[in-house]
Amino acid sequence: MEATISIYSMKKEEIEKFLSSFCNRKIEISKNEWQCKYENPVEMAEIIGVFIDNKEKFKMNMWVCIDQDFSINITDANANKIIKYLYERFPY
Repeated sequence: MEATISIYSMKKEEIEKFLSSFCNRKIEISKNEWQCKYENPVEMAEIIGVFIDNKEKFKMNMWVCIDQDFSINITDANANKIIKYLYERFPY
């Protein structure tokens, strides 16, 4: 199963600004949500960290799905624990 990151916002411009900043290039999306699938869940750690570091700048929510039918909302309180868990569970 692939792991998934989902970002939701009331304004698609918020997600576009965040992703454009993260990727250092213009990103355009057509909806108020964005999803990305990862074969290697450890690769999600970077975008989770950037999301938390910039949470005050953007009005968005991020959800991570590592196991089927179970998603976790990324917050200031759990971001570091989730990143640590990714490296412990998927050490490749």
